[in-house]
Amino acid sequence: MSDVKTPPETEKRVVLPVDPTRRTEIDKQRVPMSARPYRLLALVKQDAVVRVQKEPDDTVMTWPHLLTIEFLAAGVMSIFLLLMGLFINAPLEELANGNVTPAVAKAPWYFLGLQELLAYFHPTVAGVLVPTFVLVGAAFIPYIDRENILATRPSQRKTAVMLFTFFCILGLVVTFVGIFFRGPGYTFVIPYVTSPGLHFAL
Repeated sequence: MSDVKTPPETEKRVVLPVDPTRRTEIDKQRVPMSARPYRLLALVKQDAVVRVQKEPDDTVMTWPHLLTIEFLAAGVMSIFLLLMGLFINAPLEELANGNVTPAVAKAPWYFLGLQELLAYFHPTVAGVLVPTFVLVGAAFIPYIDRENILATRPSQRKTAVMLFTFFCILGLVVTFVGIFFRGPGYTFVIPYVTSPGLHFAL
């Protein structure tokens, strides 16, 4: 015979009221069944409810924040090109003559940086090693700057920005020297001082 005592049938379970200071969201939603206009079909555990909280966003709208800046930049560049067309003379030359060997011609502006380097270094250095170093160095910039790889702003990747800016400035300097400071025969001139103007002969 078991020694376990069974509670008498007259004994009922006493449910204490919930302390108002400790009520949860589910306790607040408990309404007597007689007052509910619906019936309970299923009970979903509170842990199963996924609540997505929107994080504060630091983005801005494309209009007017971005497009205003782009419109102003396009206007400034248009005015700059218009002024260059008004004050800088770039006439066309005569037709090419296959019987006459022309003087040293300028390369197109996107190759003038390499042509300028050829005036100082050996063709192997200026035409092969320097471009390879620039391209490979630019590709390795993200691997050199490993301080904050999750950063999305240029101000947080100062090393990478400084290295890339150095490469860009180097390319712009040699290109502008080839455009404005090289005259006939690719000789070094000072515009409007040692030469009557700018030399754009190709």
